[in-house]
Amino acid sequence: MISLGLNLVRLTKPRIMLLVLTAGSSALIADGSMISKPGNIILFLSGLFLTGGCANAMNQYFERHIDSVMIRTAGKRPLPLGDVTPYQALVFSIIIGIAGVVLLTLVFNILTGVLALATILFYGLVYTLWLKPKTSQNIVIGGIAGAMAPVGAWTAATGSMSLMPWFMFLVIFLWTPSHFWSLSLCYKDDYINAKLPMMPVVRGDKKTLNLILFYTIITVCATFAPLFISFSWIYFSFALVFGTIFIYKSLMAKRKKCRSFYRGLFQYSIVYLFVILLALAFVDMI
Repeated sequence: MISLGLNLVRLTKPRIMLLVLTAGSSALIADGSMISKPGNIILFLSGLFLTGGCANAMNQYFERHIDSVMIRTAGKRPLPLGDVTPYQALVFSIIIGIAGVVLLTLVFNILTGVLALATILFYGLVYTLWLKPKTSQNIVIGGIAGAMAPVGAWTAATGSMSLMPWFMFLVIFLWTPSHFWSLSLCYKDDYINAKLPMMPVVRGDKKTLNLILFYTIITVCATFAPLFISFSWIYFSFALVFGTIFIYKSLMAKRKKCRSFYRGLFQYSIVYLFVILLALAFVDMI
Protein backbone atom coordinates (compact mmCIF):
# COMPACT_ATOMS: atom_id res chain seq x y z
CA MET A 1 0.00 0.00 0.00
CA ILE A 2 2.84 2.39 0.87
CA SER A 3 4.60 1.49 -2.37
CA LEU A 4 1.42 2.18 -4.37
CA GLY A 5 0.98 5.50 -2.59
CA LEU A 6 4.53 6.59 -3.44
CA ASN A 7 4.05 5.56 -7.07
CA LEU A 8 0.81 7.54 -7.27
CA VAL A 9 2.62 10.59 -5.89
CA ARG A 10 5.22 10.14 -8.64
CA LEU A 11 2.42 10.72 -11.15
CA THR A 12 2.18 14.31 -9.91
CA LYS A 13 5.77 14.99 -11.10
CA PRO A 14 7.01 16.28 -7.71
CA ARG A 15 10.10 18.03 -9.11
CA ILE A 16 7.99 20.09 -11.49
CA MET A 17 5.52 20.79 -8.70
CA LEU A 18 8.36 22.25 -6.61
CA LEU A 19 8.71 25.04 -9.17
CA VAL A 20 4.94 25.51 -9.31
CA LEU A 21 4.77 25.76 -5.52
CA THR A 22 7.66 28.25 -5.59
CA ALA A 23 5.70 30.40 -8.03
CA GLY A 24 2.63 30.24 -5.80
CA SER A 25 4.65 31.02 -2.69
CA SER A 26 6.29 33.96 -4.43
CA ALA A 27 2.94 35.56 -5.23
CA LEU A 28 1.76 35.05 -1.65
CA ILE A 29 4.91 36.67 -0.28
CA ALA A 30 4.80 39.50 -2.80
CA ASP A 31 1.23 40.33 -1.80
CA GLY A 32 2.06 39.99 1.88
CA SER A 33 -1.52 39.61 3.12
CA MET A 34 -1.08 35.91 3.95
CA ILE A 35 2.31 36.11 5.65
CA SER A 36 0.61 36.28 9.06
CA LYS A 37 -1.65 33.32 8.16
CA PRO A 38 0.63 30.27 7.89
CA GLY A 39 -2.39 27.96 8.02
CA ASN A 40 -3.85 29.54 4.90
CA ILE A 41 -0.49 29.39 3.14
CA ILE A 42 -0.30 25.65 3.82
CA LEU A 43 -3.88 25.15 2.65
CA PHE A 44 -3.26 27.11 -0.55
CA LEU A 45 -0.06 25.24 -1.39
CA SER A 46 -1.87 21.97 -0.68
CA GLY A 47 -4.64 22.95 -3.09
CA LEU A 48 -2.06 24.02 -5.66
CA PHE A 49 -0.21 20.72 -5.33
CA LEU A 50 -3.44 18.72 -5.68
CA THR A 51 -4.66 20.57 -8.77
CA GLY A 52 -1.24 20.78 -10.42
CA GLY A 53 -0.58 17.16 -9.54
CA CYS A 54 -3.92 16.23 -11.09
CA ALA A 55 -2.95 17.88 -14.38
CA ASN A 56 0.41 16.08 -14.38
CA ALA A 57 -1.13 12.71 -13.50
CA MET A 58 -3.75 13.15 -16.22
CA ASN A 59 -0.98 14.01 -18.66
CA GLN A 60 0.85 10.77 -17.80
CA TYR A 61 -2.38 8.76 -18.07
CA PHE A 62 -3.09 9.99 -21.61
CA GLU A 63 0.57 9.74 -22.67
CA ARG A 64 1.30 6.31 -21.19
CA HIS A 65 1.79 4.73 -24.62
CA ILE A 66 4.09 7.57 -25.72
CA ASP A 67 6.07 7.35 -22.47
CA SER A 68 6.62 3.63 -23.06
CA VAL A 69 8.59 4.26 -26.29
CA MET A 70 10.70 7.16 -25.04
CA ILE A 71 14.03 6.40 -23.38
CA ARG A 72 13.66 9.44 -21.10
CA THR A 73 10.40 8.16 -19.60
CA ALA A 74 10.07 4.40 -20.21
CA GLY A 75 12.30 3.41 -17.33
CA LYS A 76 11.23 6.13 -14.93
CA ARG A 77 7.51 6.77 -14.96
CA PRO A 78 5.05 4.58 -13.01
CA LEU A 79 2.70 3.70 -15.88
CA PRO A 80 5.28 2.38 -18.39
CA LEU A 81 6.97 0.50 -15.56
CA GLY A 82 3.69 -1.11 -14.51
CA ASP A 83 3.95 0.27 -10.97
CA VAL A 84 0.49 1.82 -11.38
CA THR A 85 -2.39 0.66 -13.57
CA PRO A 86 -4.07 3.11 -16.00
CA TYR A 87 -7.31 2.79 -13.98
CA GLN A 88 -5.53 3.68 -10.73
CA ALA A 89 -3.82 6.65 -12.38
CA LEU A 90 -7.08 8.01 -13.81
CA VAL A 91 -9.03 7.61 -10.56
CA PHE A 92 -6.17 9.16 -8.59
CA SER A 93 -5.96 12.18 -10.89
CA ILE A 94 -9.72 12.79 -10.74
CA ILE A 95 -9.88 12.49 -6.94
CA ILE A 96 -6.99 14.85 -6.19
CA GLY A 97 -8.21 17.29 -8.86
CA ILE A 98 -11.69 17.51 -7.33
CA ALA A 99 -10.22 17.74 -3.83
CA GLY A 100 -7.89 20.58 -4.86
CA VAL A 101 -10.57 22.63 -6.65
CA VAL A 102 -13.03 22.20 -3.76
CA LEU A 103 -10.36 23.16 -1.21
CA LEU A 104 -9.34 26.32 -3.10
CA THR A 105 -12.96 27.32 -3.69
CA LEU A 106 -14.26 26.79 -0.16
CA VAL A 107 -11.24 28.04 1.80
CA PHE A 108 -10.43 30.98 -0.47
CA ASN A 109 -12.81 32.04 -3.26
CA ILE A 110 -14.56 30.80 -6.38
CA LEU A 111 -12.21 32.75 -8.69
CA THR A 112 -9.22 30.77 -7.42
CA GLY A 113 -11.14 27.51 -7.80
CA VAL A 114 -12.18 28.37 -11.37
CA LEU A 115 -8.59 29.26 -12.32
CA ALA A 116 -7.36 25.95 -10.88
CA LEU A 117 -10.03 23.97 -12.75
CA ALA A 118 -9.24 25.81 -15.99
CA THR A 119 -5.54 24.99 -15.56
CA ILE A 120 -6.32 21.29 -15.08
CA LEU A 121 -8.52 21.16 -18.17
CA PHE A 122 -6.09 23.16 -20.29
CA TYR A 123 -2.96 21.18 -19.45
CA GLY A 124 -4.51 17.78 -18.80
CA LEU A 125 -6.74 17.79 -21.88
CA VAL A 126 -6.13 20.63 -24.35
CA TYR A 127 -2.33 20.59 -24.19
CA THR A 128 -1.91 16.81 -23.81
CA LEU A 129 -4.51 15.60 -26.30
CA TRP A 130 -4.49 18.40 -28.88
CA LEU A 131 -1.56 20.83 -28.76
CA LYS A 132 1.32 18.46 -28.03
CA PRO A 133 0.64 15.97 -30.85
CA LYS A 134 -0.49 18.60 -33.38
CA THR A 135 1.84 21.62 -33.38
CA SER A 136 5.50 22.50 -32.82
CA GLN A 137 4.23 25.49 -30.83
CA ASN A 138 2.83 23.10 -28.20
CA ILE A 139 5.30 24.18 -25.52
CA VAL A 140 4.78 27.88 -26.18
CA ILE A 141 0.99 27.71 -25.88
CA GLY A 142 1.09 25.04 -23.18
CA GLY A 143 3.24 27.33 -21.07
CA ILE A 144 0.06 29.19 -20.11
CA ALA A 145 -0.87 26.36 -17.72
CA GLY A 146 2.45 26.35 -15.87
CA ALA A 147 2.45 30.14 -15.62
CA MET A 148 -0.93 30.37 -13.86
CA ALA A 149 0.31 29.45 -10.36
CA PRO A 150 1.17 33.00 -9.22
CA VAL A 151 -2.11 34.34 -10.60
CA GLY A 152 -4.07 31.75 -8.62
CA ALA A 153 -2.02 32.52 -5.52
CA TRP A 154 -2.76 36.20 -5.82
CA THR A 155 -6.50 35.70 -6.21
CA ALA A 156 -6.45 33.35 -3.20
CA ALA A 157 -4.78 36.01 -1.09
CA THR A 158 -6.76 39.04 -2.29
CA GLY A 159 -9.78 37.89 -4.27
CA SER A 160 -8.70 40.31 -6.99
CA MET A 161 -6.03 40.91 -9.62
CA SER A 162 -2.89 43.05 -9.72
CA LEU A 163 0.08 43.62 -12.01
CA MET A 164 2.58 41.67 -9.90
CA PRO A 165 1.16 38.15 -10.50
CA TRP A 166 0.92 38.92 -14.22
CA PHE A 167 4.59 39.92 -14.24
CA MET A 168 5.32 36.50 -12.71
CA PHE A 169 3.02 34.86 -15.25
CA LEU A 170 4.87 36.60 -18.10
CA VAL A 171 8.29 35.52 -16.85
CA ILE A 172 7.25 31.85 -16.48
CA PHE A 173 5.40 31.86 -19.81
CA LEU A 174 8.38 33.27 -21.73
CA TRP A 175 10.85 31.04 -19.84
CA THR A 176 9.05 27.80 -20.73
CA PRO A 177 10.21 27.39 -24.38
CA SER A 178 13.92 27.78 -23.56
CA HIS A 179 13.56 25.35 -20.69
CA PHE A 180 11.73 22.57 -22.55
CA TRP A 181 13.33 22.98 -25.96
CA SER A 182 16.79 22.59 -24.43
CA LEU A 183 15.60 19.28 -22.97
CA SER A 184 13.96 18.24 -26.23
CA LEU A 185 17.29 18.76 -28.02
CA CYS A 186 18.80 16.18 -25.66
CA TYR A 187 16.06 13.65 -26.47
CA LYS A 188 15.29 14.47 -30.09
CA ASP A 189 15.30 10.80 -31.11
CA ASP A 190 12.72 10.05 -28.42
CA TYR A 191 10.30 12.57 -29.89
CA ILE A 192 10.92 11.22 -33.39
CA ASN A 193 10.07 7.70 -32.18
CA ALA A 194 6.99 8.99 -30.39
CA LYS A 195 5.94 10.97 -33.49
CA LEU A 196 5.59 14.19 -31.51
CA PRO A 197 6.15 17.46 -33.42
CA MET A 198 8.57 19.05 -30.99
CA MET A 199 10.48 22.03 -32.36
CA PRO A 200 13.82 20.22 -32.96
CA VAL A 201 11.99 17.49 -34.88
CA VAL A 202 9.93 19.83 -37.06
CA ARG A 203 12.29 22.79 -37.55
CA GLY A 204 15.70 21.31 -36.80
CA ASP A 205 18.38 22.04 -34.21
CA LYS A 206 19.58 25.34 -35.70
CA LYS A 207 16.12 26.93 -35.75
CA THR A 208 15.38 25.61 -32.26
CA LEU A 209 18.62 27.06 -30.86
CA ASN A 210 17.84 30.43 -32.44
CA LEU A 211 14.39 30.38 -30.85
CA ILE A 212 15.84 29.34 -27.49
CA LEU A 213 18.19 32.34 -27.56
CA PHE A 214 15.30 34.63 -28.59
CA TYR A 215 13.04 33.44 -25.77
CA THR A 216 15.90 33.59 -23.27
CA ILE A 217 16.58 37.24 -24.13
CA ILE A 218 12.93 38.32 -23.91
CA THR A 219 12.53 36.35 -20.66
CA VAL A 220 15.44 38.22 -19.12
CA CYS A 221 14.03 41.51 -20.41
CA ALA A 222 10.65 40.68 -18.86
CA THR A 223 12.23 40.22 -15.43
CA PHE A 224 13.08 43.95 -15.39
CA ALA A 225 9.47 45.07 -15.99
CA PRO A 226 8.48 45.13 -12.27
CA LEU A 227 11.26 47.66 -11.61
CA PHE A 228 9.21 50.33 -13.38
CA ILE A 229 6.63 49.99 -10.59
CA SER A 230 8.90 49.44 -7.59
CA PHE A 231 12.64 49.78 -8.08
CA SER A 232 15.05 47.71 -6.00
CA TRP A 233 18.81 47.61 -6.53
CA ILE A 234 18.96 44.18 -4.92
CA TYR A 235 16.37 42.70 -7.25
CA PHE A 236 17.95 44.50 -10.21
CA SER A 237 21.29 42.89 -9.33
CA PHE A 238 19.78 39.40 -9.14
CA ALA A 239 17.92 39.85 -12.44
CA LEU A 240 21.03 41.23 -14.17
CA VAL A 241 23.54 38.65 -12.92
CA PHE A 242 21.39 35.55 -13.29
CA GLY A 243 19.89 36.81 -16.55
CA THR A 244 23.32 37.42 -18.04
CA ILE A 245 24.33 33.85 -17.16
CA PHE A 246 21.10 32.54 -18.72
CA ILE A 247 21.80 34.37 -21.99
CA TYR A 248 25.44 33.24 -21.94
CA LYS A 249 24.43 29.59 -21.54
CA SER A 250 21.94 29.93 -24.39
CA LEU A 251 24.66 31.42 -26.59
CA MET A 252 27.08 28.63 -25.69
CA ALA A 253 24.46 25.98 -26.47
CA LYS A 254 23.88 27.66 -29.85
CA ARG A 255 27.60 27.76 -30.63
CA LYS A 256 28.67 24.36 -29.31
CA LYS A 257 25.62 22.38 -30.50
CA CYS A 258 26.44 19.70 -27.94
CA ARG A 259 24.17 17.64 -25.69
CA SER A 260 26.17 18.54 -22.56
CA PHE A 261 25.54 22.23 -23.23
CA TYR A 262 21.85 21.61 -23.91
CA ARG A 263 21.54 19.77 -20.62
CA GLY A 264 23.53 22.45 -18.81
CA LEU A 265 21.15 25.10 -20.15
CA PHE A 266 18.13 23.02 -19.10
CA GLN A 267 19.46 22.56 -15.57
CA TYR A 268 20.44 26.20 -15.18
CA SER A 269 17.03 27.36 -16.40
CA ILE A 270 15.47 25.69 -13.35
CA VAL A 271 17.87 27.47 -10.99
CA TYR A 272 17.26 30.74 -12.84
CA LEU A 273 13.48 30.64 -12.52
CA PHE A 274 13.67 29.60 -8.87
CA VAL A 275 15.97 32.54 -8.01
CA ILE A 276 14.05 35.12 -10.07
CA LEU A 277 10.68 34.17 -8.60
CA LEU A 278 11.96 34.40 -5.05
CA ALA A 279 13.73 37.68 -5.76
CA LEU A 280 10.62 39.04 -7.47
CA ALA A 281 8.55 38.08 -4.44
CA PHE A 282 10.62 40.38 -2.27
CA VAL A 283 10.83 43.31 -4.70
CA ASP A 284 8.31 45.29 -2.63
CA MET A 285 9.82 44.25 0.69
CA ILE A 286 13.51 45.19 0.27
